This record gives sequence, structure tokens and C-alpha cells, in this order.
Amino acid sequence: MRLPLLVVDAANVVGSVPDGWWRDRAAATTRLRDGLLGVAEPGLPAFPGPLEIVLVVEGKARGVEPVPGVRVVAAGGSGDDAIVDVVRAEGVDRPCAVVTADRALRERVAALGAEVLGPRSVR
Repeated sequence: MRLPLLVVDAANVVGSVPDGWWRDRAAATTRLRDGLLGVAEPGLPAFPGPLEIVLVVEGKARGVEPVPGVRVVAAGGSGDDAIVDVVRAEGVDRPCAVVTADRALRERVAALGAEVLGPRSVR
């Protein structure tokens, strides 16, 4: 049985907190990735675990490496398009949620059947 899939829009979640992330996007994304490790087993209140977690990165955060428990997908172009591609390819026959506040992206993944959670759900 495949675990429920949690896809995280790294740029959107990192940008949701004004903590100086703009000075070092890769470091901020690495902190997010490491924080997601605590979510993999228990899951989230709105999306129980254990979960398979995919962190989609773009731009200056593209070099962030995966760690056991958090797979990293580096977007070649648009991060939103990469998230939609992950949902379309991997989230169809199992529970799937996307963490983002991006309104257009929320609509795109909801049309594919994914639940949508806000950035605070993983912060």
C-alpha cells in the first residue's frame, strides 16, 4: 500500500514567514525540509500519517538535497508546474495534499483531486 502523498510548495511556504529567508533561500528551504521530518510519521491534524513527503524547490533553492523521509524535486522551470506534474503522476490513486497558499496552484491541484492545506499546516 502506498502512503498518502504530501507535496510541499517550498517557495510559497518559505515565503509565508518574514524571517529573513530572502537573504539565503537555500538555507531557509533546508530548514523547511528538516522541519518536515517531524511530520512524516505522525502526519498533520488535517492529513494523518505516515506520509510520503515531496518538497518541490525552484530557483536559488534548487540545490537543496533530499534526506530520508523528504524527497526533493527540483523544478526545471515553474515550481507550480512541477507540483502539478507530481500530483498528476503520483497522487491520483491515493490520498494527496498540497501545501501552498498560491490561489492559482490551489485551483490546479484541486482539479486533480488533491486536498489543499495552507503553509501554517507545516510551520
